[in-house]
Amino acid sequence: MNDQKPRILVGVDGSPGSQAALRWALTYAEQCGGTITALIAWAPPVLVEAAPVPPVISDEDSKKCAEQQLRQTVDDTKAALATSVHVGLEVVRGPAARSLLERTEHADLLVVGSRGHGGFVGALLGSVSQHCVSHAHCPVVVVRPGAG
Repeated sequence: MNDQKPRILVGVDGSPGSQAALRWALTYAEQCGGTITALIAWAPPVLVEAAPVPPVISDEDSKKCAEQQLRQTVDDTKAALATSVHVGLEVVRGPAARSLLERTEHADLLVVGSRGHGGFVGALLGSVSQHCVSHAHCPVVVVRPGAG
């Protein structure tokens, strides 16, 4: 970290793990005077049909849904903690792990939940958090649901 305000990047997907990560990051930022960017990554729906079928949800609808999920999660979490820490919002098209990792070059800390949406329920770390721990350009905090 540097002498300036710590730049904290948080992965948010609306899951209990990402909500815990955001709570942890907000508490940490309040204590150290850090700045937060909450990032949600989205991808167009994948159709697994043999015959060509037009997408049910457009790219623009997918993006709007992701933005709404991010804004709602941030607003609810900030209200629950009664914090005034500013949170910048970033909505990115692409895989979550890659999107987060690209932005760790300009972050002092990455905070992610241990489990997001999808994957194996019994796994200790999800694929995104595992990938981030292994490849981030900054320290990574992994927060379990119920923590933070």
